[in-house]
Amino acid sequence: MNIPNSITLIRMIMVPAIVWLILANQMYAAFIVFVIAGISDALDGLIAKQFDLVTPLGTYLDPLADKLLLVSIYITLGIQNGLPSWLVILVVSRDVLIVGGIILTSLMDLSVTIVPSKLSKLNTFCQIALASLVLGDMGFEIGFTEGIELFVFIVAATTVLSGIAYILQWARQNA
Repeated sequence: MNIPNSITLIRMIMVPAIVWLILANQMYAAFIVFVIAGISDALDGLIAKQFDLVTPLGTYLDPLADKLLLVSIYITLGIQNGLPSWLVILVVSRDVLIVGGIILTSLMDLSVTIVPSKLSKLNTFCQIALASLVLGDMGFEIGFTEGIELFVFIVAATTVLSGIAYILQWARQNA
């Protein structure tokens, strides 16, 4: 267990706190904790790469922590009417598709190497940005409505495109 992996585990522990804060309508606090979680995501990767601390555990933990954070936040914001239901379903379905594909590949004893593409990383960034905008808007009551609406469609587009890219990547490796 090294520093980047410890930061990733702390991010995972933050998820239930953020969900609880959103459900308790403590949006300001939820925003702050979510931003800290987002910063920790960048920090653990930077430290791992900068100091050659990339581990096999970390290569599984980091994307798992991202999925756990984003899926949980999107579902919770959907419940609180902060995000449209169709977007929540789209984002969660894409992640279920990816995880399901990995499980299926493993069950079939096929080889697959999932390498996050630039598009997938852009999608994750946009998902984090949208959740931050929504939580910030709900916590500070600033009125980011137009910006949020734009980001909803950006997240939808990058989610669909990155989902298709993962399907094509899986198909190429297992053709």
